[in-house]
This record gives sequence, C-alpha cells and structure tokens, in this order.
Amino acid sequence: MSKNLTTRSEDYSKWYNELVVKADLAENSGVRGCMVIKPYGYAIWEKMQAELDKMFKETGHQNAYFPLFVPKSMFEAEEKNAEGFAKECAIVTHYRLKNDPDKPGKLMVDPNAKLEEELIVRPTSEAIIWSTYKGWVQSYRDLPLLINQWANVVRWEMRTRLFLRTAEFLWQEGHTAHATRTEAIEESEKMMNVYADFAENFMAIPVIKGLKTETERFAGAEETYCIEALMQDGKALQAGTSHFLGQNFAKAFDVKFANAEGKQEYVWGTSWGVSTRLMGALVMTHSDDKGLVLPPSLAPVQVVIVPIFKTDDEFTAISTVVEELVLQLRKLNIAVKFDNRTTQKPGFKFAEWELKGVPIRIAIGPKDLENGTYEVARRDTLTKEVISKEGIVNSISVLLAQIQTDMFDKALNYRNSHITEVNSFDEFKEVLEGKGGFISAHWDGTPETEEKIKDLTKASIRCLPLDRVNESGSCVFTGNPSTGRVLFAKAY
Repeated sequence: MSKNLTTRSEDYSKWYNELVVKADLAENSGVRGCMVIKPYGYAIWEKMQAELDKMFKETGHQNAYFPLFVPKSMFEAEEKNAEGFAKECAIVTHYRLKNDPDKPGKLMVDPNAKLEEELIVRPTSEAIIWSTYKGWVQSYRDLPLLINQWANVVRWEMRTRLFLRTAEFLWQEGHTAHATRTEAIEESEKMMNVYADFAENFMAIPVIKGLKTETERFAGAEETYCIEALMQDGKALQAGTSHFLGQNFAKAFDVKFANAEGKQEYVWGTSWGVSTRLMGALVMTHSDDKGLVLPPSLAPVQVVIVPIFKTDDEFTAISTVVEELVLQLRKLNIAVKFDNRTTQKPGFKFAEWELKGVPIRIAIGPKDLENGTYEVARRDTLTKEVISKEGIVNSISVLLAQIQTDMFDKALNYRNSHITEVNSFDEFKEVLEGKGGFISAHWDGTPETEEKIKDLTKASIRCLPLDRVNESGSCVFTGNPSTGRVLFAKAY
C-alpha cells in the first residue's frame, strides 16, 4: 500500500481525508455519512475519553445513560431547541418489517406496525434528560445535579467528512441542574475551562475562550461559552461548547424544587459537550506531509523500537537488550512497542510509524550494540540523536515531556501569528483570502451585520473573547459604533 500523501499545500482537504484513512484512524462505512472508527483511531479517542472522564469526576460529576430515542412531543417541549435541530433529525415511524409479497426475498415496512407516536433519534439529549430530572428533583437538597453521559448522537448531515462532520458521532454531554442562576453560570464557565485545560495540556492545542453571538448560540441556551482553535489551513474549529440554559428547559419540563423556605422555584440548567470532532482537530493542528504527529499525552504508542539486523543471531542479541529497555520504560508508564516483525524491512517500519505519528522512534542495530547506544528520532521535528544505553530511560522520559511542550508552543506561535487586527472591510477581505486565520475586527453588535458579512465572505464570528478589551471603534462593515473587537474566521 502506498503511504504517499497529497501535500497540505497542494490540497489541504484531500490531505486530511487521505491521512485519516491511511493512518488507520477511520474509514467511511456502508451507511451514508457514517464512519467506522478503526482500532488505532479508537485508541486515541479512548485516551481522550479517559482523561476527560477523570476531569469530570474530579469536578463532582457522575456518569449516567439515557435513551437513544425521544418521543416527538417531548422533543418539541422546548421550542427553540426543537426548531434548532429539526432539519437534522432522523425519525422512527415504524417498529417492524415484513416480507414483501411483490418482491420475494425483500422486506417492506409493515403498515400495521406504525408507532402511535414518532420517535426522534437523539441529536442531543436535553429533552429526554430534563423530562427525567422532573422526577429526580423535589428539594434544594437534591441540588446541584451534576450528570454526564458518554453516548452517540445522530444529526443528518448532508455534507460529511470523517470525524469533523458525520451523521452519527460519539461524544459526551453534561447536563446539570442548580438552585441559583449564579451557580449555573459558574458551572458553565467551569466546564469551558475544563475543556480548555484538556485541549491545551493534553492535545497541545491552544484555544481562545469566548462567548458565541446570539446567532451562533446553542438552540435553547441563554449563553454559549466556547473554545476556538485554529487549524494549519487558517480555518477555525469549535473544539468545545458549554451552555448556560437559564430556566428554559426547567420551565419546558416543569422541573421545580422547594427552596429552604419551602417556596417552589424552577431550577437553573447547563449543558456542555465535546465530540469525536476533537480527533479532526488533533490531526489538522499538528500533522504534516509525512503523516500524523501525535502529542505524547494522547499517543497510543509513545515509543516504538525498530531492530535493524541481517542474521537471526543479530536479531536475538538485539531482542535481549530491547526487552530489558521495554520493561524499564513500562515501569514509568510509557507506552512502548517493540516492532519485532520479521516480515517487514526497517524502512517500511520507519515509514509506517512515521505515518501513525508515534512521538519517538528508537532504532538499534549490531553497531549500536557494540557501542552501547541507541538512535533516537523525534516525530515532531524529524531530528535524530544518538543516546547512550545508560542514559536512555531518563532521556526518553524527558524527551516525551519536551515534545509535548514543543508541539503546543509551535501551534501557539502559529495561532498568535494568525490573529490580525483590521479596521476596514477591504482589509478584512484581503486578510481573509490571503493570510487566513482569526480576524480581530469591530462589529456593531447586530445579527443583520453578522449575517451580511457571513454571506459576503463565508467568515463567521467565532467568539467574543472573554479577555477582550472594551474599546470604542467603528464596525468594520457598517461604520456604526462598536464597543470592542470580536474574532471572525472561516470555520469547519
């Protein structure tokens, strides 16, 4: 199988699609718009899942599971949410098939098996969860309710791309209920910060924390907090969202509690989630024309050892030394693989593990045995060095931490050099088409201007940065007064 990839400069979209498939992360399935996540890709997702799950539990959340199907009347209860997802819903109308009398060997929908009420395949779980919470919350003593679920959801996308946009995808969704508005807002901000921490410290992806505009908000939310990342092609990617729901869902599903004085009040809600879209972000932030580049924190294999030999005796001698090194590295919880296949040559193995983004590759041959050394190659910089046998374990441990830091710094430098302030619409368009990245510009605060800019340029307001400075200015499009800059970009 050829490992050659289309280059990023040649066709970034094609490069991405080829890389996801050739690196064995995922492939298209027999179901339109759905993907098969392959073992190597799923191993990365499992590492993401494990770390996020730990972070959720450390902040007091518990996992639960809710049904895949939502009765249509229940789904409609919160109008804005229902309207927001209506065009993406898959609907179950019947519960049985039968043999088609006109087409032997074929099946047809049994017209006598029509459901009394249609079921929505969840595009998100607010409706089913809030209808459940009604029975779980009676008193202020039952609050806060801090629940997360790991699940799949279905959004019937017409244009799909592996990991970034699929009809079915994996995610987690947190849903919490609180006694006060302040507590719910604190929860929304806390979970945005958890996502930012994970993206930066584990994925090595710098993010900008901000608020979505009213137009870009989650359907049914009063406020949406987000983290925005920048890919190597200058497009933004929303890497996670956290929503302050106010009392919208509590009122729609009549979720009340008796406060300390015995008075009935509606609870305050939040929801927050990240999905397998993070896999796409990981690929597009770090990878190069030779394949994946994985941060050590999320790499299923952190170190691969490739023996170089001609005779069975050489292979046996190398294997004896490597087995000892493997044990030493595993004691430090380093995920190491000894690629002792005799069916492939070293050059093939080098290319394969380079494609799969393993952070460190160690090569050892007969001369290395004689000299008591190892050849150590970094995937992120494609540099090599020779390290003595005595210092190898400590060197690998230090190097993995260095790679993690260097990958973040590289992505941060790219991101920071692609935030451009503009003060005219001509400048806006010039930067957007030439340099790309985030454009920091004044906006008059109206949905009409936001929509017009999006229609003309395909750039949307990614967020109102939380750290933005209040400054008087003129809207880049209308010239009307503005109180601060927002970030625009083309986005995935």
